[in-house]
Amino acid sequence: MPQPGVSVGGLLRSRPEAFGLPLELLAGVDGLDRTITSPHIQKTGLALAGFHEYLKAGRVLIFGESEVRYLESLDAVERVASMRRALTLDFPCVIITGGFTPPVELIVEAERARVPLLKTSVPTPTAIAKLTSILEDSLAERTMLHAVLMDVLGLGVLIAGESGIGKSECALDLIVRGHRLVADDTVEVRRRQETILIGTCPELTRHHMELRGLGVINVMELFGIASTRSSKRVELVVQLERWDPSREYERLGLDDDVYEILGLRVPLIRMPVAPGRNIAILVEVAARNQLLKARGHHAARALAERLEKTLRPAAHSAHSDPVDRHQPMLPSPDEEDEELEPGSSR
Repeated sequence: MPQPGVSVGGLLRSRPEAFGLPLELLAGVDGLDRTITSPHIQKTGLALAGFHEYLKAGRVLIFGESEVRYLESLDAVERVASMRRALTLDFPCVIITGGFTPPVELIVEAERARVPLLKTSVPTPTAIAKLTSILEDSLAERTMLHAVLMDVLGLGVLIAGESGIGKSECALDLIVRGHRLVADDTVEVRRRQETILIGTCPELTRHHMELRGLGVINVMELFGIASTRSSKRVELVVQLERWDPSREYERLGLDDDVYEILGLRVPLIRMPVAPGRNIAILVEVAARNQLLKARGHHAARALAERLEKTLRPAAHSAHSDPVDRHQPMLPSPDEEDEELEPGSSR
């Protein structure tokens, strides 16, 4: 499987200034097709000193104030030799942070080596944080799902199911009830960090929904800007299934199913679809219930525990005080008194 990557030119075209990281290309335009394969940033002046053991290919190299000042401290011959040693390594690009002006020799050598040399006015710590965030998003593992993604009460609910089962109609009903559409029909899901799945809609179909018999509608134009959002974390999957009378469906909800996306397990609700069932309300209730579960309250398990506590004393009492059915029952003292004649004594 090829390693995901983004070219330096792709990084510049992704408008990093929108994330607070303006980048200016100083040299190395012929190397814009070099590929960044890791979101981790390298900042080490050892590259200039010829110590390359811990430098990794595919990572952006940052030159901050200390690296620029080190180059300025060298004479012209040593400066050129130092930069040539560093630029022979397989770096996608070099970024000068803090708005410092690099030595002219660095610009010349970067152009000669076809290594893009970029500059930003953002200080080094902030630049590293912002660049890491941008690259983590660009390099994230992705997949496309045939589903609908909704923001229901702040919970990202992915509504899945076979074509024509009513996913879009359910989503429209949820929108009317005040919830927000993220994507209809095609959901792009990317994995960020180790446990986060982010769902979004392809730019071409964003805010649009297809309804059989009605056609394509623009949800934002019909219901307002508050009815949509651009992305949402996927936290619950509702699988719509056609009702099968011969199948046993979950009645208590004690067992939690999961749906695997990009190697991560997401809570799953299997929702049978049948005439007379208001699926949108059921999905909303499923979202509310999932929010309670996330806060540590599992209604089905709590009820099962209460039932067990109620039944346990009765079962224990019946087990610890057995009745001997073969032993004749002795009359009580009151019954004995009733059998004596008036005035008689024992």
